[in-house]
Amino acid sequence: MTTAATREGLHVAIIMDGNGRWATSRGLPRLAGHRAGVAALKKVIERAPEVGISCLTVYAFSSDNWRRPTFEVQGIFWLLRAFLRLERERLRQRGARLQVIGRRDRLEKNVLQEIENAERATGSGQRLQLRVAIDYSSRDEISFAAAGATAELQNYLGMPHNLMGALLKQSFKALSRDVDLLIRTGGEKRLSDFLLWESAYAELVFTDRMWPDFDETDLAAALQEFARRDRRFGGLPGIAPTRAETRRDVAR
Repeated sequence: MTTAATREGLHVAIIMDGNGRWATSRGLPRLAGHRAGVAALKKVIERAPEVGISCLTVYAFSSDNWRRPTFEVQGIFWLLRAFLRLERERLRQRGARLQVIGRRDRLEKNVLQEIENAERATGSGQRLQLRVAIDYSSRDEISFAAAGATAELQNYLGMPHNLMGALLKQSFKALSRDVDLLIRTGGEKRLSDFLLWESAYAELVFTDRMWPDFDETDLAAALQEFARRDRRFGGLPGIAPTRAETRRDVAR
């Protein structure tokens, strides 16, 4: 079946879980696991466009991760700054456009500067949209979108009953298209407040592989599993609507 996902390329989201447990199992400090996780991310970024992925969204740091020990949090952001500084030229050369999603008001200035520099340097990339979720909470994102939609409703009189939903869809469509495949490594089977709206019809693949060990072979296996799924979007076999038909524009 030819769908919008096939024509546009896939939107794959990854919850990169297991860095700390990978390190602990080897008698290493947890930060060593995060460092190895960055190396795994580089491999996936390089491979993604070659296997039909046009948008890759990765969960790097959730809003709940602030609860971790200060030393670990500081180490994660040190690695993030290094990744942005050292990889931005390589991303640009590969045609990748970097976008950081999530809150920015709680990030330190030096982190913000590296984010802005990398986004600016890769702004013209068209081969891969790379979205990195930092200080991210999907529930917060939905709440912000709902607040914006509520404010927008003040411009309408005698509004149709479904206008709020249509405005929310429009808001999220402006941020990102729907997720086709969501992968979580590390053996856990939950979404952990990641892309809840965009993953409404996503296919989910959970693997016991710890993120630092995840490589091109694991990515290929996840995509093969995705290809075997029958995506009906609530319809019946053979007459299922395309994904584009499930994301209608604002009601007339």
